[in-house]
Amino acid sequence: MRFIGFTCLLFLLVIGQGLAQKINASYRLNIQKASSPIAVDGLMDEKTWEEAEVASNFFMITPMDTSFSKVKTEVRMSYDEEQLYLIVINYHASDGPYMVESLRRDFSFGKNDNFIFFMDPFDDLTNGFSFGANAAGAQWDGQMANGTSIDLSWDNKWVSKVKNYADRWVFEAAIPFKSIRYKKGIQEWGINFSRLDLKTTEKSGWAPVPRQFPSSTLAYTGTLVWDNPPPDPGANISLIPYTLGGFSKNGQSGEKATYKREIGLDAKVSLTSSLNLDLTVNPDFSQVEVDRQVTNLDRFELFFPERRQFFLENGDLFGSYGYSSLRPFFSRRIGLNAPIQFGARLSGKLNKDWRIGALNMQTGAVDELGLPAQNFSVVSLQRQVGARSTIGALVVNKQSLNYDPTQVPENQTRYSEFNRNLGFEYNLASANNLWTGKAMILQSFGPDAIGRGIAHAANLKYASGNMTWNWQHEYVSENYSAEVGFVPRTAFYKISPSVGYRWFPKSALILSHGPELNSIRYFSLKGTQTDNTTYATYSIKFRSQSSLLVWGAHDFVLLQRPFDPTNFSGKTLAAGTEHQWSAVGLEYSSKPQSIFTYDFSGRAGGYYADGKRYNLTADLGYRFQPYVSLALSSNYNSIELPTPWGNTQFWLVGPRVDVTLTNTVFFTTFVQYNEQIKNINLNTRFQWRFKPASDLFLVYTDNYLPAPFLMKNRSLVLKFTYWWNP
Repeated sequence: MRFIGFTCLLFLLVIGQGLAQKINASYRLNIQKASSPIAVDGLMDEKTWEEAEVASNFFMITPMDTSFSKVKTEVRMSYDEEQLYLIVINYHASDGPYMVESLRRDFSFGKNDNFIFFMDPFDDLTNGFSFGANAAGAQWDGQMANGTSIDLSWDNKWVSKVKNYADRWVFEAAIPFKSIRYKKGIQEWGINFSRLDLKTTEKSGWAPVPRQFPSSTLAYTGTLVWDNPPPDPGANISLIPYTLGGFSKNGQSGEKATYKREIGLDAKVSLTSSLNLDLTVNPDFSQVEVDRQVTNLDRFELFFPERRQFFLENGDLFGSYGYSSLRPFFSRRIGLNAPIQFGARLSGKLNKDWRIGALNMQTGAVDELGLPAQNFSVVSLQRQVGARSTIGALVVNKQSLNYDPTQVPENQTRYSEFNRNLGFEYNLASANNLWTGKAMILQSFGPDAIGRGIAHAANLKYASGNMTWNWQHEYVSENYSAEVGFVPRTAFYKISPSVGYRWFPKSALILSHGPELNSIRYFSLKGTQTDNTTYATYSIKFRSQSSLLVWGAHDFVLLQRPFDPTNFSGKTLAAGTEHQWSAVGLEYSSKPQSIFTYDFSGRAGGYYADGKRYNLTADLGYRFQPYVSLALSSNYNSIELPTPWGNTQFWLVGPRVDVTLTNTVFFTTFVQYNEQIKNINLNTRFQWRFKPASDLFLVYTDNYLPAPFLMKNRSLVLKFTYWWNP
């Protein structure tokens, strides 16, 4: 209760900032209807572009935010009854080729010369869309939430073209109104344009953004002023059928290969211009890229992000409740061990202030696991308060169908009859983005006392040009349960304050540097400290965009249950034993504009049971721009422990080849050798985007035992998807 009272006090101190006027309200770009047809060809030869108002005089964001940009950028926009148009002239400030990583869609922002614009169609400074391209023509698109974050897994229909000249590169795009969500009749949208030029290491924006914030920060958008309200997109129904064929084989069981032939359907129905209904029948996600493996030396479950397209649009309405270690809903809990039969998803804006999300998914039974058919339902409601803050409520329900756990034999796995969560959350975002934070409370419900518990968490963060500090605390009761969430541990209090400072010297070498101090402390419900990680860092950001970080840390652990410090041997340390150690390390990242890039880090210090742990990681990259990108990631751990563990070494190596023949044809081969779990994974994926949002995939996956070199399982899938607007 003391935590809750303290949280309320902190938020009352800053809530008044949420009522301020839009910061860049004076930056206004007028858009008028096209007077001539526009061909998306990268040529500015239409009469419409001669008549369009020009957004220029960009402000520098980095390395400094106190002057106009040295690189010149000009933006023009127009529209017709069906599409929003944009053309951008990106002038070069110096001679030399552009710098890009590849033609792959949704490229890495910092490794490409690029232009990206951010739209806030409700002008609520919180939600929107992002579109752009790099200098070679690779597309970028994402859905924006929480005022800054961009989900690049979101994908939609639009077209673009890039042309390169000796002194500039030109980006032209057409975005169908049916591909975005906006309120009918609204005549002012939030808008900003961002340019990254790696030759000058300069990032700039049309409406100025302080350098401590990303250029995507919607709090600093200007205004796109329409001559008339944007056209009503009308009825918008998209049908996305798929068909696939393939086979899989289990090499360990010795069974014959099984052949797979499937058809399924996704549908998108725009109930309004800002509210969308997604439907799916017999979905398949075989084309989704495999997770990147890690060496797991943690005592708790690791988090892997959602990559399945169906769950992504407006995903923040469902998945952003809580924190990375305390989420009441995590969509990857659905359909991992059981087939999804069908599902429906409603999400979007009801009006400028209200957003809604509703999800219902049905999975089938898995007889060999004794897993019953289950239904998953989620309802989320969010209201904007003040300039950029929100309050929200979330309900999560997992229900086993026609299942009575009391009738399951004792030697079989028993699943819960139901698990439910009810939560409320307040998200703070001041008008100038200096203050951000969150306060939340969750209650879980189950058929017995084991599943009935409470969780609470809050944080408050301040980020000015030089100073950053954050306070965060969490509480999870012993019986709290979120079976459709991600809550790796229960029965604890946690506090994690941090403070940092940055200097921005007038130096030809260094852009910024400064220290940061963090502490993460866990306590049992009785008040006994169980974990304490305190670490200090000093980071340097160079003007070349390379970076260096050094750190020192001290750890304390009071084990609550037996733990194998190698997660490999099966031999455990006893519950109740205390362990503490110190360690030092460093991290370095090379400048991203180089053809050859490298990142490396190292760690040396103590470990459990008075042991030692040494770690080296390296990521190497080389590109033959823009068509081929080669990468090699490696991770080596050496652990020295007393008997019975002795010395243990783990290698994790992952070479990767990306071939982008055009911005619509992609080929990727990814190999992962994980010594800890004794597995070699090969994933090869070919993708041909023959029409916007329509694809042909060929995916081959192999898993092997390293020694002896034996196949565990193998699969090959050919999948065809088509986006059809009737």
